[in-house]
Amino acid sequence: MNKIDFDLEHLEKAAARLKAMAHPVRIAIIEMLDENGPMCVSDVFCKLDIEQASASHHLNILKNRNILKSERTGKHIIYSLNNEIIGEMVQCLNRCH
Repeated sequence: MNKIDFDLEHLEKAAARLKAMAHPVRIAIIEMLDENGPMCVSDVFCKLDIEQASASHHLNILKNRNILKSERTGKHIIYSLNNEIIGEMVQCLNRCH
């Protein structure tokens, strides 16, 4: 049997991203951004009917794991998916149930 080579550091980063995504609110945020495009934090907490602090917390977790990117526009920070494949992953998960 042949030994398989793998990059442990790369796999650990991938696992950390998946762990960051593994929360119902974060999945909902990813779905919204995938469907609606870039949004500011006030759009997110209003659409999800959650507290502003909670929305900011979840957005920061996703941003820190490079799942989301942000851009400042005046007083607002606009969040969007860092890669369209992330939205496709959530769509795939939703089709599997």
